[in-house]
Amino acid sequence: MDTRDKLKMLADASRYDLSCACGTADEEHRRRGRDGAWLYPVTLASGGHSIMLKTLLSNACSNDCKYCPFRGEADTPRCTLQPREIADVFMDYVRREGIFGLFLSSGVVGTPDRTMEMLNATARILRSKHAYRGYIHLKVIPGASNAAIEEALGLASAVSINIETPGKRHFDLLSARKNYEQDIIRPLKLISEKTAPGARFERVRKTTQFIVGAADELDREIVRYTFGLYQRLRLNRVYFSAYQRGLGSPDIPGERRTEAQPEQRFLREHRLYQVDFLFRKYHFAEEDIPFDSNGNLLMDRDPKLAWADRHPERFPVRANTAGRDDLLRVPGLGPTTVSAILKIRARQRLRRLEHIPLKGKRLALAGAYLAFD
Repeated sequence: MDTRDKLKMLADASRYDLSCACGTADEEHRRRGRDGAWLYPVTLASGGHSIMLKTLLSNACSNDCKYCPFRGEADTPRCTLQPREIADVFMDYVRREGIFGLFLSSGVVGTPDRTMEMLNATARILRSKHAYRGYIHLKVIPGASNAAIEEALGLASAVSINIETPGKRHFDLLSARKNYEQDIIRPLKLISEKTAPGARFERVRKTTQFIVGAADELDREIVRYTFGLYQRLRLNRVYFSAYQRGLGSPDIPGERRTEAQPEQRFLREHRLYQVDFLFRKYHFAEEDIPFDSNGNLLMDRDPKLAWADRHPERFPVRANTAGRDDLLRVPGLGPTTVSAILKIRARQRLRRLEHIPLKGKRLALAGAYLAFD
């Protein structure tokens, strides 16, 4: 295989890791580059979108993650790109397609630190030889040493290490070789410490990902961990990837469970993203999220609407006098609409529902929870 063939295979294999970008709007969809590699959208800090080359360095792996189609015992074609190969082809993409950055992950080639050295070497070549000053997202390999992680922080614009499950008990169902506390939680805590406000690497973004449904975790557990990752470790984003049956070992809960159809699995992923948005944009706390009697999110309504229906004492909200946080609790109103309402209120009173800058079903939904003078 030549470099382009390897890149096509490894870029396609990287689709299982969402810890960089995902979305449903047209501008958020991935697309194929000229050579078949996947180019992913990225939301820029200044607003708008750009695109990023996303690939594995290698799909060879010495780990035994039972949910992963590239686990060590899986029978699948393997290949590896060398750091200089990735750097050269990436700079070719920069010149030809004007892409924004690079997301680089890898299977474990031998040992975590050997793999980290290859990932870091790619970034060093880009930063030194090519004088590339753009976006580089490096995956931190579970079990990597503190020194390897700190080197990655010095080279990258963003880093991520996937937490996979909420807690050791669930994690142990998916891997016998990895140690949850030492290989996952220790690097997460170190990254949080080294990127804290005022620390040397505070500019570096950090993200993680849960594999949803491979183990036997409850939504309540994922939500508790997600809130803690934001509050205690100050992560910038948490991502959720619904486990796809047929990829992993037949002895894991995600393969044995038969009642969850694909659409239910993706709806569960969607509900977790809605909770994540409530944490990041709506000032919701862990205790605000409603669950069913089994400890899972409701499938028949989104968590914000479910919260509103369980708290009738908080409604109706007065459109002309309520504060921003109270308005954000109104179903149908998002941060952009609430900001627009506050601007309108500075000039005039809102006398009827039609003065709310919304249309259609969202306006009708909000109307059931708002009061006007």
